Amino acid sequence: MTHSPALTTAVDRIVGNRALRYSSMVGLLGLVLLASMGLSLRLGSFPTSLHEVGQALFAPQDSEIAFIVWELRLPRILLAVLAGAALAVAGAILQGIVRNPLASPDVIGITSGAAMGAVIFLALFGTTLSVHWLPAAALLGALLSALLMFSLAWKHGITPMRMVLVGIGLSAAAGSVTTLLIVISDDTAAMTAYVWLTGSLYAAQWQDVLGMLPWLLVTVPLCLSQARHLSVMALGDHVARGLGVNLPCCRLLLMGCSVILAGTAVAFAGGLGFVGLIAPHIAARLVGQDFLRRLPVTALVGALIVLHADLLGRVAFLPKDLPAGIFVSGVGAPFFVYLLYRHRDHSR
Repeated sequence: MTHSPALTTAVDRIVGNRALRYSSMVGLLGLVLLASMGLSLRLGSFPTSLHEVGQALFAPQDSEIAFIVWELRLPRILLAVLAGAALAVAGAILQGIVRNPLASPDVIGITSGAAMGAVIFLALFGTTLSVHWLPAAALLGALLSALLMFSLAWKHGITPMRMVLVGIGLSAAAGSVTTLLIVISDDTAAMTAYVWLTGSLYAAQWQDVLGMLPWLLVTVPLCLSQARHLSVMALGDHVARGLGVNLPCCRLLLMGCSVILAGTAVAFAGGLGFVGLIAPHIAARLVGQDFLRRLPVTALVGALIVLHADLLGRVAFLPKDLPAGIFVSGVGAPFFVYLLYRHRDHSR
C-alpha cells in the first residue's frame, strides 16, 4: 500500500508541529525555572541585587555575600528543585502503573513509610547517632513499606487495585505509628520530627544535594527508558500483554524507581505532600498523556512547585521561615478534592 505525497507531507507537518510545541513548552518551563532560581537567590531575610548575586556566584572572593549565596541559599534552592522533580516523577509513574489519577506516593504509603522511618530514628536514636543518618532511615522506611505492600498485594501477580487498597491501609498504619512516636517522644525529638514531617528545606546543605543527586541520575533515565511501556499499560493489561509488555517485571521495575525517587525526596526534604499528585496532572494538561513527553515536563513542574513553595515560606512571613510543605498542602488538598469531584462518576 502506497501513500500519496500530500498525505505524507501532512503527517510530517503535524508531527513537526507537535515536536515544536513540545520543545517550546520544555524550553519555556526551563527558562521559568532558571528565572525562579535567580529570584530565590535574590530574596530572603537579606535581600540582594542581581549584580551582587552574580558577583557572589562568579567572583566569590570579591563578594561580601558569597557565604549567604553559596552556603545558605543555593543548596536550599537546588534541593527544592531535586526533591520536587523526584516526587513529581514518582507520582506520574504511580498513576501510570495503577491507572488511577488519584494515585501518588502519599496515597499508597511510600511517603508514610519514609516518614515513619525518620521518626523512629529521631525518637530512638536522635540523641545517640548523628542526624546525617536521618535520610538513610527515611529511605529504609520507604523501601520496607514498598516491600510489605508488594508481599501483601501479591496473589498470582499484582493488580493495580490490590496495590492501591494495600497501600492505603499501610499508609494509615504508618501514620498511626508516626503519631504515637511523636506523642511519647521528648519535646526536642517531637519538635524536630514535627517540623521535618511538615516538609522543610531549612538548613539544607551541599551534602544533602550531593546525597540526593546520584539517585536521580540513575532512576530518572531508567524511568524514561520505560516511558513507552507506561503509555501502553495505560490502555489496559490485555492490550499491554498483546503488545509484548512483560507486566510483572515492568511494574516491579517502575515501582522500584518510584519508591527510590519518593523515598529519597522525603528523606532529604521532609514530608512534602501532594507534589506527586499535582504535577503529573498539570504536565498532562500541557503536553498530553504520552509518558515519554510527560515525564520531563512533570519533573520541571514539580521542581517549580516546591521551589516557589519554599520561596513563599522564606519571604512571605519574615522574619519567620515557614516549611514549604505548608504551602504545597494548602494547594494540594483542594486540588485533591477537585480531582475526587471530577472523577466521582468514573468510580461507579
